[in-house]
Amino acid sequence: MASSNDNKSTEGGFQDGNSDPNDEETNELCPGFKDVDAFVKYGLGAVLSATKASAGLPQAGDDYDFYRSFPGFQEFCESQGDKLLHLMSQIMQHHGCRSHMRDRNKLTGLEERFDLVVDSNDTILERAGILLDEADGVNRSQQPVMPAGFQPPKIVVSSWNRKGSGSGSRPETFRLLHAKNVARPQLKFKEKVDNSNTPFIPKIFIKPNATKPLPSYFTNKQIRKERPEDLDVPAALADFIHQQRTQEHVEDMFAHPYQYELDHFTTPENLLSKPEVQMYKPMAETKCSFIDTLEDLVALNEKLCKLSEFAVDLEHHSYRSFLGLTCLMQISTREEDFIIDTLELRSEMYILNEAFTDPATVKVFHGADSDIEWLQKDFGLYVVNLFDTHQASRALNLARHSLDHLLKHFCNVDSDKRYQLADWRIRPLPDEMVQYARTDTHYLLYIYDSMRAQLLEFHHGQPGLLQSVWNKSKDISLKKYLKPIFTEESYLELQRKQKKSFNTQQLTAFRLLFAWRDKLARQEDESTGYVLPTHMMSKISEELPKEPQGIIACCNPVPPLVRQQVNELHLLVQQAREMPLLKVSKDGCQQWAYVLSVLFGPHDTSRISAAFLKELETKSDQTSLSVAHMKASRIIESFENPFRMYLPPSDVHINKNAKFDPSSKIFEVNKLHLLSYHMSNHMFDSLKGGGKKRERVASEVGESTPKPSKKLMKSADKPQKTEPPSQESFTPFDYSQSDLSVFAGTKSKSNTQFDPNRQAPDFKKKVFICSLISGNRSMSYMAGKSERGFRHNWPKR
Repeated sequence: MASSNDNKSTEGGFQDGNSDPNDEETNELCPGFKDVDAFVKYGLGAVLSATKASAGLPQAGDDYDFYRSFPGFQEFCESQGDKLLHLMSQIMQHHGCRSHMRDRNKLTGLEERFDLVVDSNDTILERAGILLDEADGVNRSQQPVMPAGFQPPKIVVSSWNRKGSGSGSRPETFRLLHAKNVARPQLKFKEKVDNSNTPFIPKIFIKPNATKPLPSYFTNKQIRKERPEDLDVPAALADFIHQQRTQEHVEDMFAHPYQYELDHFTTPENLLSKPEVQMYKPMAETKCSFIDTLEDLVALNEKLCKLSEFAVDLEHHSYRSFLGLTCLMQISTREEDFIIDTLELRSEMYILNEAFTDPATVKVFHGADSDIEWLQKDFGLYVVNLFDTHQASRALNLARHSLDHLLKHFCNVDSDKRYQLADWRIRPLPDEMVQYARTDTHYLLYIYDSMRAQLLEFHHGQPGLLQSVWNKSKDISLKKYLKPIFTEESYLELQRKQKKSFNTQQLTAFRLLFAWRDKLARQEDESTGYVLPTHMMSKISEELPKEPQGIIACCNPVPPLVRQQVNELHLLVQQAREMPLLKVSKDGCQQWAYVLSVLFGPHDTSRISAAFLKELETKSDQTSLSVAHMKASRIIESFENPFRMYLPPSDVHINKNAKFDPSSKIFEVNKLHLLSYHMSNHMFDSLKGGGKKRERVASEVGESTPKPSKKLMKSADKPQKTEPPSQESFTPFDYSQSDLSVFAGTKSKSNTQFDPNRQAPDFKKKVFICSLISGNRSMSYMAGKSERGFRHNWPKR
C-alpha cells in the first residue's frame, strides 16, 4: 500500500499545482464552505443582518402608510415579498410540506398561509431535532423502550369513523347509532323530572344498613299527597314549603344520607392483605341476563347481598335532557353478567340500596366520580365500601388510566369502542351494544384483584399504598350531586371561558341569550347544547344581527328550537343593541369607549341614566384602579362641560328649601354667586364712596351659615315687593374725588399720583379670586409674576 501511494504521488507530481484546488473542492462541505463551523458562522451572520434590516423597516402604522404612498417603495415591497414567498415555498417543497404561499385569490389566504408556515416550522424543527439526536448517537428509528403493558395511542387515518388495523386486514367502520325518532323516555317516568331552579334534595326515603337513622324529613316524604296545596308547584319547592312549615334543619335536607356510615367505615383487614387472583370466565361461557321487570330486580338484589364483591358501570345520555338520563346499568359477578334497563325501572331502582350500601360487599367501579352523582340524581342510590380502579391506576403510575388501557394491560383484550357515541335510549338494544356494555364490567373484578396485588408489591408488602386507594375511593362515594342553579352572574363564568373581549352591547346580548337558553332548556327538558350551542351563542352575541335572517346565518346547522324562537331571539338582540356602547375589559370593570349618540358629542354623558352612572361609580370604587385607569378618568373629566354642574337636570324637582340647606349643591352654588355679587358691589362702592368701611357679609367664603328659622323659610317662599326706582336726575361721577388707594392694597405708598404702568399684585389676586368664584375658569389668570415681557405689553384676552 505504501509503494502504491508513493507511485501515485510521483506520477502526479508534475500536476501538483492543478490538483490542489480539486482536492479542496472535494473536501468542502458545500460550495464555498470548508466545514460545518464555517457554514454555521456565515448563516448566523446572515440571519443577524436580516433581522437588523427588518427592524429598520417602517413600522406598521402612520410611517408605513406614508412610505406606502410612494410607488417606488410599493413596488420594492411587492418584489421583495414575492421573492421571500418564493424562497419559503422552495424550503417547504424541499422538506415535503405543502407550499402554496403565493396563492392570494382566496378570501382566507392570509390565515391559510400562516397555518402553512406554522406546520412547516414544526416539521423542519422536528427533523432537525432527529438529525441532532442521530449526531449525538441516539437512533430514533429504533422502537423506544416502553414499560411493560404500555399501549401506544391509536391513530385514525383517512376518516374519523374508520378503525385502522395493524395486521393489514380490512379496516372496520365505526357505527354511530343515533335515532332521531326515539320516543322520549321522560314521558313514561312515574315521577316527573324536576328541572326547577332549586337545589337538589336527596330522593332517598328508606335507609337500609343504617347506623344512624334517616331524618324524619325523608321518611315523611311520601305524605306529599296529603298536601294538596303543594301539588301545583315543583317537587323541590314543595319540599322547601314543607321544610319551612315543619321548621326542620336545613342540614338534614342537604346532607349526605350515609355521611355518618362512611365516616365511621374502616377497611376490613382481609381487603388490605394479598388477594388470590381469580381468573375471569370467557364471555362466551358467561351467562348474561337482561333485567327489565320488578321481579327480576328483586331477585338480583337478593343475589348481590350474598356476594363479597361485584362490579358496576353506567351508561348515560345527556344531549336530549337538561339534567341527563342514566339509560343502562351493568353489574358483573364472578359467574354472570346483568344488564338493567334503568329507563324502565327508574322508580324501583332504590331497591338496590340494600346491596349498594352493605359495608361487607365491595363495589368495584372505574372512574366513579360521575357514576356516584348519577346514581343519587336518578335513583337515590348510594355506595358504601367502594373501590375505584381509576385511583388504583394512578397510584401504580400506569402509562394511561382509562379502562381501555387496563383491559389491554391486565387482560390483553382490545375493547371495541365503535358504540361509544351511541344513543343509549334506543330500545330494544342491538346485540353489538349489549356486548359493548358487558365488556366494561366483565373483566373488572379480575383487574381489581390484580391491582390490589400489585399495590402491595409496589409498596414492599405494606398496606399503606392500598389503604390510600381505599381512602380516595371513600372520598368519591361521599360526593353529593348538585343541580345547576341559574343566577344573574352565571353567564360570566362561561363568557370568561370564551376568551373574547365584549363591549356592553355584546355582553348584554350574551347575558340575555344565556338566560333564554337556560329557561327554554328547563322547560323543554333539553340540554343547553341542543337548544343553542355555546359557540353559536357567542357568534350571535359578537355579530349582533339586525335581522332574524342574520341569527339563522350565525348557526350552522340551525338548532330546531332556534328556528322556532328566532323572533324572540331577534327581540333580545335588539334590546342589547339599545344599550350604551362601552368597552368591557377582561377584569370585568367598564371603561368609557364612546357613547352612541346622534345629537351629542362623543364625551357627552347626559343621555346615560343616573342609576347607570351610580352603578358605574360604585363598581369603580370597589375595584382598585390602576395608574392607567386613573389617568384615563382624569383625561375624560377634562372633556366634560364645566358649566354643567350649575345646570339642574330638567327631570328633577328642586325644593326651594334646598337653598338654605348647607349640605346641598344648590346652597353651595347660591353661596358662590352671592359672594361674587357682594364682592363686585363692594368694589363699586369703594370706587363711588371713597373707601367706606365694608359691611360684613354673612355668606363669606369659609364661614358657616346657620340654618334659617321657619319664619325665614316661609318668608322666602312669599314673593317680595319691589320698590319703584327713584326718578333722580343723572349726574356723571367725578372720579377726581375717589380714593384710588384701594387698588394698591392696605398699605398706602408715598406717591399718590396714579400711574397706569404700575400693576399692584394684590389687585391681581383679587381679580383672580373674583374670576375663580364666578366659575369662569377659562378667563382667569394665575396669580404670580408675569413672564410675558415688558409690563407695557398688557395680556390680551
